[in-house]
Amino acid sequence: MAKELHFVDTTLRDGTQSLWAAESRTGMVEAVAEDLDRSGFQVVEVPLMPYNFKKIIRELKEDPWLLAEIVGEKMQHAKKAFMGEPGLVLFELLETPPSVSKLFYDLLIERGAINRVQTMANIFGDLKTDFPWFMPYLRSKGMEIAHAIAYSISPRHTDEYFVKKTKEVVKNEPDIIYFKDAAGLLTVERLRTLLPIIMENANGIPVEFHTHCTTGLADELYVEAMKMGVRTLHTGIPPLANGSGQPSVFTTVANAHYFNLEHDLDLERIKRISDRLMNIAKQENLPIGEPLEYDYSQYIHQVPGGVISNLRHQLQSLNLQNRVDEVIEESIRVRKELGYPVMITPYSQFMVTQAAINIATGERYKVVIDELIQLAAGVYSEDSGYLMMDQNLRDKFLSLPRAKELRYEPVEDVPIKKLKEQFGGPSLSDEEFMLRYIMKGTNDIEEMRKAGAHKKYFSASTPLVELLDRFSKQSDITHVQVQGLQGSLLLTNN
Repeated sequence: MAKELHFVDTTLRDGTQSLWAAESRTGMVEAVAEDLDRSGFQVVEVPLMPYNFKKIIRELKEDPWLLAEIVGEKMQHAKKAFMGEPGLVLFELLETPPSVSKLFYDLLIERGAINRVQTMANIFGDLKTDFPWFMPYLRSKGMEIAHAIAYSISPRHTDEYFVKKTKEVVKNEPDIIYFKDAAGLLTVERLRTLLPIIMENANGIPVEFHTHCTTGLADELYVEAMKMGVRTLHTGIPPLANGSGQPSVFTTVANAHYFNLEHDLDLERIKRISDRLMNIAKQENLPIGEPLEYDYSQYIHQVPGGVISNLRHQLQSLNLQNRVDEVIEESIRVRKELGYPVMITPYSQFMVTQAAINIATGERYKVVIDELIQLAAGVYSEDSGYLMMDQNLRDKFLSLPRAKELRYEPVEDVPIKKLKEQFGGPSLSDEEFMLRYIMKGTNDIEEMRKAGAHKKYFSASTPLVELLDRFSKQSDITHVQVQGLQGSLLLTNN
């Protein structure tokens, strides 16, 4: 059995999604990218999913293609990954022509921004529908493919279910299988029974483990996974570790020491990254991940930390922040009635969105989101759990006038040239077309461009002269002290 422990760094992607409502600014990534790349991580997650594109353009007012270029230029050693699916537009995963999906990945691959794609294997029925074309495409591009099997608690998520799903995944021959506990629901006892089942049926394919700290048990789970032979774990760097994110890489390394597991991490460099991110968090008033106490309610509502983080963010913008608990309680009822979908993107968002509408309107299902009508129609496959849906509720959804309008027809592939005609004409660049496709128009893109250049943060490679030049342009800073081995220099900004 291998005695070396490997790490997938989740700081910039899952870490920001879980703790900072996906606020992963271009300047933040730029400030740590080179050091992250050289810290010894086997894989580094990058915030370049279509979901990130929307966030970056609409809220952060930045250009995601610039971010992709920075990632490609500054990160050339570690594998770069994100959660990828055949569909691109979040919550409309079944409506993307293959030509568009391929172009999106082509543009990222050309920039050197990605070389590993992590896909969900028990969420959308993709193993039978889209993977037959999507996987060969990714392999033709040299991508490492990691299939994730998502954990959930419900009457249908039994040991037999996970054995079946693991065997289905193995037939697809991914490079990696990883057991994904997105809501942090696993207990040590359940891990001891379930992880061996997955590893035994993996047919020699390496198995990684990914969990969240939501219930306060994640560090103990990683220790148990090490004992059972898992040799790749997903961790974050503080302040984007703990809380509802992944365990801290520092804690995981410290615990691995007691099992004589070696690693290739440069902990001093990672500490500098942590310090830099901590300064950014304080500067931008962003939360700092802290270890959480055991929270039994997580096993009841199962809402992932990133969804809760985003829910608080959205409700606060509507001045409804005092109703978060009500929405979460309602989401429990919604999930049961809909057949126990796995509480992972996009289903967790579906459940919480419908729950929020039910609470806000004061009447359950007075308004029904399109995605739940599609779910009732079986659009999201058996993986969604629709076969266990409350029959009366399903009949109600399918009797709505909107159900006829949403009737699903398999997506036919459409040439990019033809699609460009809908978004501005044949002269449109591939990059601009993709932005318009994801954003459904140009309004958000125009606003993003009006905002100007992205905000810069200081990195380890920022020259001293450039640092001082930036300080001189900030009127709120009156003194700068530069400390060296031979003494210090104090500069006054007049």
